[in-house]
Amino acid sequence: MVPRMLEKYKKEISPALLKEFGYKNVMQLPRVEKVVVNIGVGDAKLDIKFMDAAIAELRAITGQQPLLKRAKKSVAGFKVREGMPVACSVTLRGTRMWEFLDRLISLALPSIKDFQGVSRRGFDGRGNYNLGLREQLIFPEISYDKVIRSRGMNVSIVTSASTDEEAHALLKGMGMPFNNR
Repeated sequence: MVPRMLEKYKKEISPALLKEFGYKNVMQLPRVEKVVVNIGVGDAKLDIKFMDAAIAELRAITGQQPLLKRAKKSVAGFKVREGMPVACSVTLRGTRMWEFLDRLISLALPSIKDFQGVSRRGFDGRGNYNLGLREQLIFPEISYDKVIRSRGMNVSIVTSASTDEEAHALLKGMGMPFNNR
């Protein structure tokens, strides 16, 4: 079964981008290449249960086993030693990527209290978009009762677009709710 967002990209977004930017070939169209979801878990130095909970929540949200990230250097100010687990991340491609983007745009973002839209300042100048979320509870897969601690996460949407304008048009066509600020 083809994900709903991929079908929308092929039928609606692609022709609109071809017309808007005047591409001569469909291979020039910007497309989403991958989505990286990252959760930093600084509390893991106190108790490994925090890391286990973050991994379980990220697995539930993305449908894929997260990769454990360890500290590369010791930092005395943060009481972190080299090799300690500090974060977990997932790189989504293909069907899982499209399904995650669909859930993020249509379910999770609208469920944020007093949501005004996402900022346009999240673009990096090369066509990629970074979005910071304050808590994992906005996703319907997470049960409020089972959450040990509310954690934020970073969602990086990597596109093949060469400029921020192309990437903005792509994400806007997908339904990303940008604010006017």
